[in-house]
Parts: sequence; structure tokens; C-alpha cells
Amino acid sequence: MAQPRHDGGMTNLFAQLPESTRKFALFTLFLTAKIAVFVALFALILPAQAAAPRKAVRQPVAARPAPPADTAPRVRVVLTTAAGPITVEVDREHAPITAGNFLRYVDQKRFDGTVFYRSMKLWADENGQVQGLIQGGTQNDPKRILKPIAHEPTNITGLRHTTGALSMARWAPGTATGDFSILVGPLQGLDADPNRPKAEEPEGYAVFGYVVEGMDVVRKIHSGPVSATKGEGALKGQMLEPAVKILTARRAPVVAPAQPAPQ
Repeated sequence: MAQPRHDGGMTNLFAQLPESTRKFALFTLFLTAKIAVFVALFALILPAQAAAPRKAVRQPVAARPAPPADTAPRVRVVLTTAAGPITVEVDREHAPITAGNFLRYVDQKRFDGTVFYRSMKLWADENGQVQGLIQGGTQNDPKRILKPIAHEPTNITGLRHTTGALSMARWAPGTATGDFSILVGPLQGLDADPNRPKAEEPEGYAVFGYVVEGMDVVRKIHSGPVSATKGEGALKGQMLEPAVKILTARRAPVVAPAQPAPQ
């Protein structure tokens, strides 16, 4: 008995199919072959790692250098006023609490737009210059003031109420915020003296720096006209009219020390 052939038998079977079926089968085989070729070619042009997505490798970020520490024992500040500039030097070495408080007001621009509002005129010295002080700052404006600070008496700090001294205005010790005075001449009575009776404020007032440039501007403000009626209590008759505006208060640029010439 003849054995069935695996090739010729399939060929005869295909030939017996209807023509439309044969055409569809041929088209299907042709399309399948096309897709297989396209997939093979596409696989060739893909990188070898395409099957497994690569994880992004994070490059180490260079650490930013830390800003230099703000530890200078003395810091200069320029008060730009409508009468001219006044440069002061606050002393963080001897009065760290009071000087630091003043610098916070400066750095947060809380003095910008405030005024010197008081001129306390006392006696004239041997040169005919009237002694006293000018006072300016926030005038207890709740939108400007920070928390009150602890009192630093001059018998502890070693600073004194001499010409050009910066001194914190306050009510009771520990109530100073954002108002300060600049002395036109020495006023030793404002220094702390534990031997004074309580009624004479033995705690004194807190000095925290000195004017280094612009005492002529301080005296110009001090010599300004005052109102005969404005002010309450000790301030009556001492209120400047008009007040002198503090336009800005900014730290002065730090100038690097000159390098010695090579020998």
C-alpha cells in the first residue's frame, strides 16, 4: 500500500480549495512574512538595553559653599536721611543684644520711611554748641516693631554716653524695641549708676555704638525747629516740626583691607 506523501498531499489539498480562499490564504502568508521581516529589522536597530529601561544615574551635586558667618564685632550702617547720610558703627562685641536688635531692624528694612522726630535741646557748651540728642525710629508702630529686648546697662558693657553715642530709647528696662537716640554731646547722666536712687533710673540707657561719619548731619537735625505744643510729658516742646525722614538704613559695604605691597 502506498504511503501518504507529506508534501504532494498538502499541495493537492491546497489546489482543491476555492480560488477566493486560496487568494486570502496567500495574502495572509504574505502579510505575516512582511510583519516578521519588519520586526526583525526593528529589533536590529534597537540598542541592546532597550528591553530593560535604564535607570537614570544621578550625578552628585556639588555642595554649595556656606555663606560666611556674620560674626564681625562691629558693623557699620548708613542711615540715609532727608538731611544727609549718617554712618554709625554698632558694637556687637560689647552690646550684642542691643546691637543685634538694631541690625535686625536694618536688615528687615523696618527703619525705611521712619523719621527723626525729637530734638532734646539742653545747654550750650563753651563753644556755643547746644547739647542734647535727637531721637528717631519706629515710634512704637505695631507694624514695624519687634519683640522688646533685655536691657544692657553701660556699667556692664563698658560703653558710655559720649558724643555720637547710639542709645536705645525705652520706658522701663527691658521694653526697648525700635526707637533710638544719637547724642550731640556727652551726657553722663544717661549712663548706668547702681548707686543712684531708684527714682533717678540707676539702670541708665543702653549704648550700642557710635557715629563715625555725619555728625554735622546729626547737629543739623538737632538744630531744626520744634513744635511748642506737640508731644506728651517729657517730649512736649521737643518734637521736630517738620520731622526728618529716614529714607533707608543699610549695612555699609565691607571694604577688604589693603594688601601690603610685595617687598
